[in-house]
Amino acid sequence: MSLRVALVTKGHPFDADAFFAVFDSFDDVEWRHVEHPEALALVEPGRASEYDVFVMYDMPGITFSRSDPPAEFSEPPDGYPEAFEALLAAGKGMVFLHHAIAGWPTWERYAHIVGGRFHYQPATLDGTDYPDSGYRHDVTHTVEVLDPTHPICAGLDTSFDITDEVYLFPVLDEGIEPLMASTYDFVDANFYSADRAIRGTRNDRTDWSHPAGSNLVAWTKQVGASPIAYIQFGDGAQTYADPNYRRILSNAIAWAASSSTSSS
Repeated sequence: MSLRVALVTKGHPFDADAFFAVFDSFDDVEWRHVEHPEALALVEPGRASEYDVFVMYDMPGITFSRSDPPAEFSEPPDGYPEAFEALLAAGKGMVFLHHAIAGWPTWERYAHIVGGRFHYQPATLDGTDYPDSGYRHDVTHTVEVLDPTHPICAGLDTSFDITDEVYLFPVLDEGIEPLMASTYDFVDANFYSADRAIRGTRNDRTDWSHPAGSNLVAWTKQVGASPIAYIQFGDGAQTYADPNYRRILSNAIAWAASSSTSSS
């Protein structure tokens, strides 16, 4: 029986054909693309029950203006946080990918659900002030598998190389089960300012600094009864086509579905 997957997008550009081809390659997945704002209705019990797993490749709560300020942040609609919490209490499995770590920047609880937050503008998280986060495209780096016994790591070598965009942002370690870490050096000298990028100046770190970051690039956690996975990989077509990326994502969907079933 195929797993029913809601693939949620909107808020960040991506190569749709190449990305959707990843899901078409999974024999045991029946997926449906759901964009915002329609995706907001997925938290309703009748809609949520149509799917075994949510795969979040979205970035809600942010609108880029290319003016000053370069980004406008919005609150989740009334009732949405409470409905989302109800899903977590019920054990809905969720897989968050790449830029989804930046979603709902005004809703701090969301960062705790995912396990961290990428900041397009300076912000406070857990009482700590952070500058805007860092990014760098097309980095070929080595990923080390920290827990080869975990189902998401099944079929992977103990380490592998991948070419992708990497992020420098605060990771909230509490409750995280680390799965994979990069050997890349997560210091500001190796990244560029997200704020400058959305102001129209890419690959710029002028007058920007950021605390050294975590080298974790994949983890799981449990929030309420829900199995949650975050996978940092997933910027573009080269990554989408990578066999390790496809294996990790397929494994993550199966893990989130099976863990959800066992916890409900």
